[in-house]
Order: sequence, then C-alpha cells, then structure tokens
Amino acid sequence: MREGDGERAVGQYPDGTAEEALAYFERKYTDLAGQVTLLEQRAKRGAPASDIAKAVASLRTSVAGANAVGDLASLAARLDTLGGTVEELTEQQSAEAKAQVEQAVAERTAIVVEAEALAAEDPARTQWKQTTSALDSLFTRWQTHQHDGPRIPKNEANELWKRFRTARSTIEHNRKAFFAELDNQHRDVRARKTALIEQAEALIPRGADGVPEYRQLLDQWKLAGRAGKRNDDALWARFKAAGDAIYSAKAEVDAKDNEEYSANLELKLALLDEAEPLLKATDRESARATLLSIQQRWDEIGRVPRDQVRPIEDRLRKVEAAVRRLDEEHWERNNPEKKARSEGLASQLTEAIAKLQQELDDAKASGDQRKVKEAQEALDARKVWLDALQ
Repeated sequence: MREGDGERAVGQYPDGTAEEALAYFERKYTDLAGQVTLLEQRAKRGAPASDIAKAVASLRTSVAGANAVGDLASLAARLDTLGGTVEELTEQQSAEAKAQVEQAVAERTAIVVEAEALAAEDPARTQWKQTTSALDSLFTRWQTHQHDGPRIPKNEANELWKRFRTARSTIEHNRKAFFAELDNQHRDVRARKTALIEQAEALIPRGADGVPEYRQLLDQWKLAGRAGKRNDDALWARFKAAGDAIYSAKAEVDAKDNEEYSANLELKLALLDEAEPLLKATDRESARATLLSIQQRWDEIGRVPRDQVRPIEDRLRKVEAAVRRLDEEHWERNNPEKKARSEGLASQLTEAIAKLQQELDDAKASGDQRKVKEAQEALDARKVWLDALQ
C-alpha cells in the first residue's frame, strides 16, 4: 500500500484472485475505521476519559502497522483529534466529578445536621416514637448515599460519620434515660393507685356509708398521675368496680328512701297548691299568717325523694319572697321619718300651687300671655310632683 512517497507491503493472499485479495485487506481497513468511529461516539457520549485515552493509544498502534488497505492516514488524524478531545473530556469530567463530590458532601452534611437537631431536642418534650423513626430514616439515607453516591474524601467522610454517630449515640442515651425515669414514675403511680384501690375495696362492706370516703379517694386518684396505658386501664377497672359496688348499695338505699318519701312529696305538693295563691295576695297580715301555717306543716311532713327537693323548695322560696315583699312595701310606706318628710313637702307644694294659681289668674286678667304661659307651666309641674308624692 502507498504511504507518502513510498510503498509498504501489507500482506499476501495466496490461492485467490487479485479482487479477492484486495477485498480482504479493505475489510481489515473497514474494521479499523469502525473501531475509530465507535470510539468517537463513546467520547461524544461522555465515556470516562481514561478509557478513551487507553483506546486511542491501542488503536494508534493498530493503525500504524495495520495490514490493511485504505486511508490509514485519515484514521491516524482522527485518532489525533480524539487525543485532544480526551484532554478536554478529562478536564470536564474532573470538574463534574469535583462538583459531584461537593454535592455529595453537602447532602451528607445535611443528614448530619438533621441528626444533630434531633439530638439537641429536650428529652422531656421529645416525641420518641417520631424521633426514633426519623433517626432510622436518616441512617437509611446515609447508607444509601454511601453506597450509591460518589466517593468523598476520606477525612471529610470520617468527620461527618463521627458527627452522625455522636448524634445517634446522644439520642439513644436520652431515650434510654427518659424511659428509665418514666418507668420509675409509673412504678410510683402504680403503688399509689394500688393503695387507693385497696382502700376503696375496704369500703364496699359499708355500702352507702362509704360514698363520701370513696369520693375523696376518687379525688386522690385524679391527682395520682399516669401509670402507663396498659397498667392504668387495669388499675382503673379495679377501682371503678369497687365504686360501682358502693354506689349500687347507695342506689338501693335511695330507692327505699324514695319509696318511703313519696307520700311526703304528695303532702308538700298539696301545701304548694295552697301557698302559691299568695303570690298575688295584697293583704299582708293574712298572707303572713297563711304562710306561717304552711311553713310549720311543711317542716312537720319531713323529707321527700332526693331528686324532688330542689324543685319544690324553689317553688316555696318564691312564695316566701312574695310575702316578704308585702312586708317591705308596708314598712316603706309607713316609715315615720319618710312620712313626715312627705307630708312636709306636700304642704309646701300645696301652698306653691295655690300661689301659682293666683298668679295665673292675675296674668289672665292682665292679658299678659307670656306670664300666663310661665305660670301655667310652673303650676303643672308642681301638680305632677304632688301626685307623685301622694
């Protein structure tokens, strides 16, 4: 094959025609050209620069001494061009790799910062279920990032892992300390509530008489605190069962009392029918005497069913208030001091009215309309005051 001004033997092809021999060596050239073309395409797609460089070096050797027929000089020129591309690609990929590493460091740092924020929470206010779940999620993100992300410098990786491990250790320490303290608190509350249960159960034989003390125990129960949901439910079931037994005995007593007191209720309702007409009474003496008689009989009747005490007492209180108002109004009207003041003022008003009447007559006789008007207005005003006083 010609190379520049000379020629180079590329091989022999015995037992074949010239056309067959030429086609054979042309196919070898086509194979080399295809490898160069493929390498060019890989470079365009951003294949690793080191791989491209190795392939270029290998193909240069293959093209330089190729036993092939074709434009080998153009293939060598294309490989030279690829060599320049490799340098550019190396710089580009180095910049991209650096940016990826910086991004990876930033992402891993963000994971560490989130973990440290969880570690800085007040253990007494921490929602441990959510915090533990969040920490597990962060650790999973860390492992995924470490496995799938780009490698970061060892010093930075070690420093970030140290921070993350410290935060996780702090959280775990705080969690264990919190639940240990909580267990102690629950243990104390269980002891207090168990003692209250025993006191409540001791009241059961006393029946209804144990209600006041059980109510005091219930107040103490509310202040005792929490012993954990599972324990609280079981403890409350025992305490409530004791209360149910006590109140059941009380309900039986109340039922008997209500049956006994039902007749008293009927008698007091009849007295109310007798008393309520006094709401419209005007005779103070008669109303007071009637009410006194009703009150005496009311007290003699005795107790009524518990749920009826308030309604009938309220009705009687209204009657008593009405009769009391009759007394108050009477003494208001007959107060000696007030009566004396009223009579003195009435006398003055009467004299003023007589004087103004004379002035009005004189003004009418003189025909002075202005004086007539003034005298009439003054006279009308005094008459209104006198009517109000009387």
